[in-house]
Amino acid sequence: MTTGTARAAEPGAVSDRTALEAKRASLIERLSSLDSLVIAYSGGVDSAYLACAASLAMPGRLLAVTADSASYPRRHREIAEQISSQFQFPHEFVQTAELERPEYRANPANRCYYCKTELYGHLARLASARGFAAIADGSNADDRGDYRPGRQAAREFGVISPLDEVGLTKTEIRALARDLGLPTWDEPASACLSSRIPYHSEVTGEKLRTIERAETALRALGFRVFRVRHHEDRGDGTGAASMVARLELARDEMARALTPDVNAAIVRELKAAGYRYVSLDLQGYRTGSLNEGLLLRPA
Repeated sequence: MTTGTARAAEPGAVSDRTALEAKRASLIERLSSLDSLVIAYSGGVDSAYLACAASLAMPGRLLAVTADSASYPRRHREIAEQISSQFQFPHEFVQTAELERPEYRANPANRCYYCKTELYGHLARLASARGFAAIADGSNADDRGDYRPGRQAAREFGVISPLDEVGLTKTEIRALARDLGLPTWDEPASACLSSRIPYHSEVTGEKLRTIERAETALRALGFRVFRVRHHEDRGDGTGAASMVARLELARDEMARALTPDVNAAIVRELKAAGYRYVSLDLQGYRTGSLNEGLLLRPA
């Protein structure tokens, strides 16, 4: 498993454009070799670039499918729809029900496995019913070293990862997405809302809605790279849980959060969302920070 501090997107850091173009050509060749394709399309830069590349390589032979559930922010669905409309590739939503799975709600360390099993099950049935030859996700070469139990589900359903197959990294995908004119080429990395809840703490619809309201408020206040980590405190002696928001902000956004007016606005908005306490994590935003707990507690 890995965790890391947030870094600004630096597509200009791709120094070897010849190698990058070779990878792009390999991706187009790989996609062109497929008879037809369903893409697990979240709207993030990886799956969005894959869908756009597929629309060029295999026009009329792909379908991008976005999961619609309480686990995914509404904003992601809106971005997915915007990009599919702009680049004119077929796109549908599918209702997923991971919250109805007891294994998912229990929030074990491999929670993502159950989420992806739910999603890929829907995509596999859709592909079979409509005659699509393959299913693909947006995993890239940087994902190989991270703790991603969802990859096990992908293997079980035979999901391919064309971006990873040709060795494209996140930075390279951002560069290619910018070249293609994708408006979200520098969109901060994101994940499902359940990733804000510590492992072994139950995932509920109420918690997810509270997290989404809080993150929407932070975005409206002008913050760009952040997470609202959702914790519960039972230390008041009543036995009732008080919700605690632990804010992870990019380091270059921390100082602004501590200015009196902005600080007051953050506290006001997050308390309105449902949190009793609002704290700032001085380590700042880092991907997979809740995986740090796995070092102390087994799955």
